[in-house]
Amino acid sequence: MSHLNYETRLPLGQATIDHFMGLPPHPTKCQGTYVWIDGTGEQLRAKTRTFETKPTKISEYPVWNYDGSSTGQAEGINSDRYLRPVAVFSDPFLGGQNVLVMCDTLDNDFKPTATNHRHMCSEIMKKIADQHPWFGMEQEYLIVDRDEHPLGWPKHGYPAPQGKYYCGVGADRAFGREVVETHYRACLHAGINIFGSNAEVTPGQWEFQIGTCEGIEMGDQLWMARYILHRVAEMFGVCISLDPKPKVTMGDWNGAGCHTNFSTADMRKPNGLNAILDAMKSLEKTHAEAMTVYDPNGGKDNLRRLTGRHETSNPDQFSWGIANRACSVRIPRQVADETKGYLEDRRPSSNCDPYLVTAMIAKSVLLN
Repeated sequence: MSHLNYETRLPLGQATIDHFMGLPPHPTKCQGTYVWIDGTGEQLRAKTRTFETKPTKISEYPVWNYDGSSTGQAEGINSDRYLRPVAVFSDPFLGGQNVLVMCDTLDNDFKPTATNHRHMCSEIMKKIADQHPWFGMEQEYLIVDRDEHPLGWPKHGYPAPQGKYYCGVGADRAFGREVVETHYRACLHAGINIFGSNAEVTPGQWEFQIGTCEGIEMGDQLWMARYILHRVAEMFGVCISLDPKPKVTMGDWNGAGCHTNFSTADMRKPNGLNAILDAMKSLEKTHAEAMTVYDPNGGKDNLRRLTGRHETSNPDQFSWGIANRACSVRIPRQVADETKGYLEDRRPSSNCDPYLVTAMIAKSVLLN
């Protein structure tokens, strides 16, 4: 039996669930699960509707509404908010022709809500489309019990020190691999560009990478990959924490980031290293602004993680280096050797909004 299947984590009526989920998908009808970002700017919400036939393109998915007063996005006296489909993925949970639909959130005037940063990001990506901006994001996260205690940690005290957990193998160092592998397969089924996954430095901490994605697709894919991760964890009776530095890890433990890889067409050409070095000057100029948008709480969350220790930089100073993981921005050794490639922005926190991060990088490097 999986070590995740403790008595308190067993789903209710599992045999009944297995029976009905094992039924063949409906031959013509399609279940569409609309997914959106709520008023926290961090959490996701979802609800499902039936289509008589599966729409063939994004414009055929109808705008839908929801109660914004229950998601921190409206007052009760004027609660209707709207969901505008922007990207569609195959549904790995329901299978068949069922889909997951990533949505914009709009107010009653059909303007973006306060936590809808996709609209702004999309406008920036359109302006720089000729530069073919490529992104990849490395999402770190912590698997926790329902009481927010990290998986694999003793309830009283601490696990053995860091060292054996990174890319670790074995029941004494890899906690929650079932969640990780299920999520990986689910993302592949959904059509998400999941690049890989690995166990991280802190016990119970993992990472998956999404990319390469061009422009606005980066934000769409990472948000949907997060939704799938939360859903997979739900099935195992555990939770996912995107907190960059949970209270229990405030000691000598690595926090969680969302390192973002970025390149332009010029950076990928021979001698593209010159364009990468030019980008460092631009990123330095916008460092203070970037630090305010690299987590959803104006930079406060990230300050708990960016201590200058545990493979992080000093938040008050911009720095860059080759193969240096204690810098704001790292140029990988292979990129320096080949004199072309990409840069890695190590500043974004694990709970960042990828629309804000990718827009910030693109604006800093290509529009300032």
